[in-house]
Amino acid sequence: MKLLPSLTLSYLAVIGADATAPNPAANSRPQLSITIHDGNFTDIEGLDPTITWENTALLNNDVALEYGIDLSARTTNLASLPRRIWGRASRTFSIPNNDQHTFALSSRLELDVQSMDRIDFQIDGDDDDSDLKLRIVGSAPTEARHIRRARVAFLEFTKGWENDGNRITVNPRYHVGRGRGDVVVTYDADDTLIRVTASGDDQEVTIAQKLNEENMISPTIGSDGALTLAWDRKLGEDSSVRTTLNPNRSVDVEFRDAAWTANVNFPMDDKDMRGATVQMKRDIKF
Repeated sequence: MKLLPSLTLSYLAVIGADATAPNPAANSRPQLSITIHDGNFTDIEGLDPTITWENTALLNNDVALEYGIDLSARTTNLASLPRRIWGRASRTFSIPNNDQHTFALSSRLELDVQSMDRIDFQIDGDDDDSDLKLRIVGSAPTEARHIRRARVAFLEFTKGWENDGNRITVNPRYHVGRGRGDVVVTYDADDTLIRVTASGDDQEVTIAQKLNEENMISPTIGSDGALTLAWDRKLGEDSSVRTTLNPNRSVDVEFRDAAWTANVNFPMDDKDMRGATVQMKRDIKF
């Protein structure tokens, strides 16, 4: 496992952190994930178990480090065992001559171990005092001689305002590869949230209405007439279920119960449902 340390060092260099020994009090948390593909529930061939291990540490200069790896729990081939390695470093900075005004900066790198020709990156900036957020997503070749081929794929800003106890956000986004941008505007008024997403070609509106402490419905309608209906129900303190109906496309159900998360997707072909996919996850803490 020589890849993880080199990944961490490159990753910390983005924000100028010193690579020092992790805090011995770091938190380690493995997670088991099982996915059932194409409605195959009859034998192990339909299963795709994955083990995710994550850890955190506090380095010098108040840099918070998170890193992890995804492992295939099914293969017996050691070369195919690791799937994904990732790391994220974050730090809070103070404005010179104004310690009360701070902003946070983080960078995340992710490497597909089975296809090691590129590294995906994500950079986030957060200025709480100005209620402003920035996110940049892209990729870069792993070979230093091809570093000029690094590309930004996605860019977004989010600006928020408080208005008489209600909240308004404006979120312009731009997909560089597709040459397409849009804007998401939200208005959060306690029990009602309105979200408008608009681009040059498409527009859609979502109105989320809280019915009571346990139930919320969220219909979404697009400019092309497409309709989606989501229903969120709280079953207990740590349990909830979200059902999303996409007419003539799919039905999605997400069930959360403490450390367990289960997702079920039923593709729809007219009145027929075929190729169901089930994914189950559980956090395992020691």
